[in-house]
Amino acid sequence: MSVTYAQGFEAAGIPAGISVHQGKKDLALVVNRGPLHHAAGVFTSNRFCAAPVQWSRKVISDGSLQAVVINSGGANACTGEAGYRQSEQTASAAAAQLGAEPAEVAVASTGLIGELLPIDHVLQGVDHAFAQLADTPQAGEDASYAIMTTDTKPKTVTLDGSGYHIGGMVKGSGMIAPQLATMICVITTDAALSSEQADEALRQATGTSFDRIDVDGCMSTNDTVLLLVSGASGVEPDMEEFSALLSQACASLARQIVGDGEGSSHDINVTVKGATSEQAALSCARAIAGANLLKCAIAGNDPNWGRVVSSLGTVPQSVAPYDPNNVTVNINGVMVCDGGKPGQSRSLVTMEEREVDITVDLHEGNAQGTIWTDDLTHDYVQINSEYES
Repeated sequence: MSVTYAQGFEAAGIPAGISVHQGKKDLALVVNRGPLHHAAGVFTSNRFCAAPVQWSRKVISDGSLQAVVINSGGANACTGEAGYRQSEQTASAAAAQLGAEPAEVAVASTGLIGELLPIDHVLQGVDHAFAQLADTPQAGEDASYAIMTTDTKPKTVTLDGSGYHIGGMVKGSGMIAPQLATMICVITTDAALSSEQADEALRQATGTSFDRIDVDGCMSTNDTVLLLVSGASGVEPDMEEFSALLSQACASLARQIVGDGEGSSHDINVTVKGATSEQAALSCARAIAGANLLKCAIAGNDPNWGRVVSSLGTVPQSVAPYDPNNVTVNINGVMVCDGGKPGQSRSLVTMEEREVDITVDLHEGNAQGTIWTDDLTHDYVQINSEYES
């Protein structure tokens, strides 16, 4: 049901002829019918951010949106002023249908970098999508399919609060790094929040979810996470409860991205504990999770703990204080490294299950942090050597 689960939202997903894959749904529209039109957004920190990111970052600055248009089949990134005009044209087309200003419409794009969109197809698609708008489960599902690129399946979430609802969809499979991570994500709620409350809750939620996954260490130009608030339930939520639910929704969507990592065969949980601070733990976990040699070993069902500690050793002492001679490493419950030297035999580790748990204890403090990643397989190389949207 995804983005149509909360009251006050309509959606559509249609084939607009943007993607090279004929007949693929490639344009999604989500409309907030109110009564509130509050919104918040988090975007990529990539300095080559795409035209739709530049547009959406600007228009959401006042905390208000009535709709978002998303296309797959082209990123509209590194396309100069012409690309920015395409984003503005797209927003204007949707705004005309809404009877609103273009600044009330966000735009997001995903696909190949460095090419302009077939703008006539995009604009016609916007009109077509408005004709298909509905608040049904099918409409939400159609939208979730329309934003996919190399994803093998749609990724959605629905949660219930105390008298209000949260729904969401995300796309993401490759070019995933823990600097927000690559995704186009739209989350909707019928809770009655201010834009300031929405912004605070969203930043907290993304910081502990999308910011803690890593498929291939590559940061996108197009990352966009939007929270749209309709207030249609009339319920002003307890913000502690709402923030917890929003974090749960983002965590679910983030895990679904890892579970659908391009060509992956394992999901890998890297937890570093016994650190002096959470940031120290996360710095260590990110170093381990970003190690391509480790990812390749896991793809071969090899619990090669040497690739864990060698990556851990790249974190400066000033960032994460610890004594290598005190470090332990557990892989799927087997302590393969004990005090910086061999522990139990790696032959005791079973690797057949999809999920792999790597737990590192620095024995230096009480803080911990977790990064989710997955392995790199032959299929990953093939997908990205043949990539086109």
